[in-house]
Amino acid sequence: MIVFLNGQFVPEEQAVVSVFDRSFLYGDGLFEAIPVYGGRPFRWAQHLERLARGAEFLKIRLPIPLKELRKLARELVKLNQMPDAMLRLTLSRGAGERGYSPQGAELPNLVMTLHPAPTIEPGHPAPWQLKTSSFRLPMANPLSSFKTNNKLAQVIARAEAEADGADDALMLNTNGEVVETTSANVFWVRQNTIYATPTGRGALPGITRAVVLELCQALAIPTAKKVIQPETLRRADSIFLTLSSCGVVPVNSLDGEPVNESPLVHQICQAYWEAVAKSCS
Repeated sequence: MIVFLNGQFVPEEQAVVSVFDRSFLYGDGLFEAIPVYGGRPFRWAQHLERLARGAEFLKIRLPIPLKELRKLARELVKLNQMPDAMLRLTLSRGAGERGYSPQGAELPNLVMTLHPAPTIEPGHPAPWQLKTSSFRLPMANPLSSFKTNNKLAQVIARAEAEADGADDALMLNTNGEVVETTSANVFWVRQNTIYATPTGRGALPGITRAVVLELCQALAIPTAKKVIQPETLRRADSIFLTLSSCGVVPVNSLDGEPVNESPLVHQICQAYWEAVAKSCS
């Protein structure tokens, strides 16, 4: 595997960073996971815009101009001969002195790696089972707007869910409201309206989430953003998830209870993969 590291393409065994790197020590950095289809990153601009906002918020300097990264990403795809993959872009503040203060960390690290894409049958994704996590997310944390390298709560929640045979964990905030799963935004269907959990209460403003809301508007499907309690979510007509790696994923079980699938979920899933094909052809 060839890795892009700080301006160079190197074999993965040579792609190393310091043990004093602040992302390794404290999770001090950001990442984006971008699907690549036919050699073309999907919704590249939106992913990079979120990365740029996060870097500005954390005050981490981007060592390579954003406009150059797309060309470098395509070169990485060609070098690895992986036209269909997940591209992970990781930004770290870099190495610094011991302690939480970021002072002295002036050489950020930027890495791009490719990973095999999940096996998906477009239009017919395998449904997921969810298990509500015992771990809570902060309700009004500004860091939830970005994909930070510190995801320990999600790691533990996913392990907890997998130990119970679930595919992912449903996460609530400290107010007991449904937020997201460890890897996806949450949608539900109620009386032919598509609902999404609002951002600003712990949920990441996902790129695929935004695509689905755009598609609903184009399809004239009513949408709304609404705070929801887990017991109300269980009474929804249908539940589905959105994430960059898999697109639209229906949920068929929540805490061991079956969840129905609405025809609207299938319609949105079909529209999503049509949008991918159109964008990446």
